[in-house]
Amino acid sequence: MPRVLLLSALVALSGCAASPRPATVNPLPELEGAVIESRHDADDDLLSAGLGLEGLRQLPPPSSANPTDRELRRRAIWHSWRGIGDLRETTMPEALPIVPGREFSAQLRLAGDNRAHQVVAQIPDAFDVERPCLLVAPASGSRGVYGAIAVAAPVGLPRGCAIAYTDKGAGTRFEATGATGVYVPHAHSNDNPEARWGEHVLLAARFGLAMLDRAGLRRQPFTPANTRIVAVGLSNGGGAVLHAAEIDSRGILDAVVAAAPNIQPGWTGARALYDYTTEAALYQPCLLAQPAWIDAPFMTAELRQQGQRRCSLLRSAGLLDANTGAGQSREAHERLRASGWSEGALRLAAQNIAFDLWRAVAVTYASAYGRYGVDAHPCGFSFAAVDAQGRPRPATPLEQQLWRSEGGGIPPTAGVAIIDPNFSGDDAALPGISCLRRLWTEQGPDAERVRAGIEAVRATGRPRTASVTILHGADDALIPPAFTSRPYVDAARAHGIAIDYREVERAQHFDAFLPFPAMTGYAPLLPDVWRALDGQIDPAQPPTGSLRPR
Repeated sequence: MPRVLLLSALVALSGCAASPRPATVNPLPELEGAVIESRHDADDDLLSAGLGLEGLRQLPPPSSANPTDRELRRRAIWHSWRGIGDLRETTMPEALPIVPGREFSAQLRLAGDNRAHQVVAQIPDAFDVERPCLLVAPASGSRGVYGAIAVAAPVGLPRGCAIAYTDKGAGTRFEATGATGVYVPHAHSNDNPEARWGEHVLLAARFGLAMLDRAGLRRQPFTPANTRIVAVGLSNGGGAVLHAAEIDSRGILDAVVAAAPNIQPGWTGARALYDYTTEAALYQPCLLAQPAWIDAPFMTAELRQQGQRRCSLLRSAGLLDANTGAGQSREAHERLRASGWSEGALRLAAQNIAFDLWRAVAVTYASAYGRYGVDAHPCGFSFAAVDAQGRPRPATPLEQQLWRSEGGGIPPTAGVAIIDPNFSGDDAALPGISCLRRLWTEQGPDAERVRAGIEAVRATGRPRTASVTILHGADDALIPPAFTSRPYVDAARAHGIAIDYREVERAQHFDAFLPFPAMTGYAPLLPDVWRALDGQIDPAQPPTGSLRPR
């Protein structure tokens, strides 16, 4: 069972270890409450919670009717691996090693934030004290604190590196509110977490160093001067590590590896996430009405019929000019191409529509950018568990318990659905989507409030970290490189900053989707991320025991 240790107790205990505690202790004034230290061995190790590769592949997830803390951790790690990685033999190595060690879990609060966020430091028993390394891994998307375990752990833990994870102010710590409502941290914290992603990453690095000191591994403190610190992230995590590189005035980070980063360049001509997300939500269904899209991944007859209805309604609203259904679909295609969408990204439009990703992002981020609380969304959206007819209902105690181990951070997830009061008509989602789009295109107090939040998250294109690597799937349809990585890299290079930038052909945003037959022919991104990270842990010495895909 985990041992709850106050900081004073941690310091005292570290002095009882085989090596004396450090002469000084890394200060951590952002800590709220206690640090929880737990031991993890073969049956619940750091890398896969004892499941191994075969256990991670199995369905359904490990469960019981009344899960313990240990079972909930195992479920969280199972979901985090499967939500990010392609676990098939063609991508993964033959097995995952067992990595025993300790975890330190805590709540930290940035100065001025309304809510604390979660961090976890993993310190393997094989931590290399002579050549210490610390990976900082912010969660992908808005996932929980283990949301980057598939990104950082397969490389870092077998090489003896410690890892500091952060949910960066989002995560899966949902809470039941009122009769049926659900509080979602990313949407409802009133903190606009994205505006402080960089601070979250640098604070996680400091937390990792502090926990290394408290682990009693040596007398000399661990600092950025004597510890190799590499930040690595995917999607929102990739954006977070780039933001950290831009504000790292103290030189905490030695290197950054950003994969498919959600980075929003802050200069003329670059596109904001909210802009292209709401544009896609509005026009991409109409695109699917074209006969040429009939064999696109995840395409169905229902999506084509929905697309035909969307085309007609967009024409009625004055958002398309063509008079025929075929002409309207072609026009939607042309508009999207003219605004920067590549054919590779548009080819996967059905994927994002089928999984309701555009609406999920737009609803959550509008709330976050505008700093709206529960039941205050400018378009009336909320979140709740639902019954068989889609009506809000109270979540059961077990459902609430499982939110933290199963959720993806943004509804619909883990039984929590989007509740849309505008849902009506032949294309029931269109009224709500149109409202979300108007927050970008029109004026008014709510629109100005949302756009002010968007301006607060803009990047500078001036990373300070010495080594910056960015990788992106050429066919990424959720975070297209045309709107993110390419303009960011161009700006950095224009400022005289070296960036190692690579696009992976036939890779898209979700390695976890690759086992679907519809994704045949697409390539994974994570193996390239692992190789890039592998080379940054110790650039002077090629790795010998690191985990690599076949």
